[in-house]
Amino acid sequence: MEHIDFSRPCKIYFCGIGGISMSGIAEILKDAGFDVSGSDRSESEVTDNLVKHGIRVFIGQRAENIQDDIDVAVFTAAIHEDNPEYVELRKRNIPMLSRAQLLGQMMKSYKVPIAISGTHGKTTTTSLISQILLESGKEPTISVGGMMPSIGGNVRVGAKDYFVLEACEYTNSFLEFFPRIGVILNVEEDHMDFFKDIDDIRNSFAKFAGLLPADGALVINSAIPEYRKLTAGLGCKVITYGMEEKCADGSAPDYYPGDISYDDMGCASFKVYRRGDLKGSVVLRIPGEHNIGNALAAIAVADECGIDNDTALSALSKFTGTDRRFQYKGTTGGVRIVDDYAHHPTEIRASLSAALKLKYNKLWVVFQPHTYSRTVAFLKDFAEALSMADTVVLADIYAAREVNTWGISSDDIRKEIEKLGKKSYYFPSFEEIEIFLLKNCIKDDLLITMGAGDVYKIGEDLLGRE
Repeated sequence: MEHIDFSRPCKIYFCGIGGISMSGIAEILKDAGFDVSGSDRSESEVTDNLVKHGIRVFIGQRAENIQDDIDVAVFTAAIHEDNPEYVELRKRNIPMLSRAQLLGQMMKSYKVPIAISGTHGKTTTTSLISQILLESGKEPTISVGGMMPSIGGNVRVGAKDYFVLEACEYTNSFLEFFPRIGVILNVEEDHMDFFKDIDDIRNSFAKFAGLLPADGALVINSAIPEYRKLTAGLGCKVITYGMEEKCADGSAPDYYPGDISYDDMGCASFKVYRRGDLKGSVVLRIPGEHNIGNALAAIAVADECGIDNDTALSALSKFTGTDRRFQYKGTTGGVRIVDDYAHHPTEIRASLSAALKLKYNKLWVVFQPHTYSRTVAFLKDFAEALSMADTVVLADIYAAREVNTWGISSDDIRKEIEKLGKKSYYFPSFEEIEIFLLKNCIKDDLLITMGAGDVYKIGEDLLGRE
């Protein structure tokens, strides 16, 4: 594997530079003095921003984009061996690194790299930890999988002490990392196009926990089934958090909430306890019970970083969320429109549970499934979770990296939802969905566009028709 000397910047090329993570890494290296360029399949706001940052971006991935003066190339899991740039890089014997391998090498150059993992909640928790570090004056470098308003994007270049980033389990990429502090938020079935079963996934997270050094720390959710099997034999400190004062096995998590209440927007206020002692109170400005757990994980990390308690709790109360995480987009014709990235049944339940705490006439969800394999794996689970809404409108499946070898369709979810006695509709185009919503959504309804693809465009189009 090629090793980069970060004290001697070189020329680096990103295949798939328009991805949220790849673009962030590219910006960090550009600011560190590297000669950065790359390509993506299509133009986007992300690629436009990279160009403004002084990075050359090729639209379209072609062999002629690859030149001999490239010192090293970086690629994502979406780049396959038949990609013309990949083929040309091999032909020219240009050294290559995966995105995860590059991130792992970058982490080694920071004193306290912090990696946040889990099936859900990574972006929000990474942002919460980042907000605390920023408020405390720690000057962190940040790479987050969503747009964070307080840093004006998804990346921030800071000092060389703290590096905060998401750690995704897909293709075991987070096993290339070198964290000093690790977080495991939850462990559930997902990415079944790569993992064999839940035991395979749990094994991957156990290996991630095993990456932590003896002087490091793992923050883990005590609600994860048999979480002790994931932490068995670890040499590092293990810190737990949970929603209850007592775990199912009778033990007590290190951090837990008390006196929880919610405002009209579904945002929680609660007291924070650490090993039985009251640390203080938090008033969140992001909705949903699940964000209480995310906040507790962030508080535990803050304590490990030696951050003043009042500063940490105050920072959490100032955080207003990241883009596409139950994000209020606007109101048109009296209909409130919210956008959410939820693309797994557990995430859908969490987001809709938050929505149910709000005041509205009727709850509409426009859901765009993400990948065929996930739709096949969770067909009935999607139907059950989405049935929390009054009416569900389904868009075509967002293919991402996949080909539909299963013959699955969003209409299959519609059929399952209707078996549960809920109204559901499927339309193959965004235009048809928008026309239907304009005719049927009325004043005081709540409309949520939901999914990891480009479904957010529906809400933006509706707002643009005002």
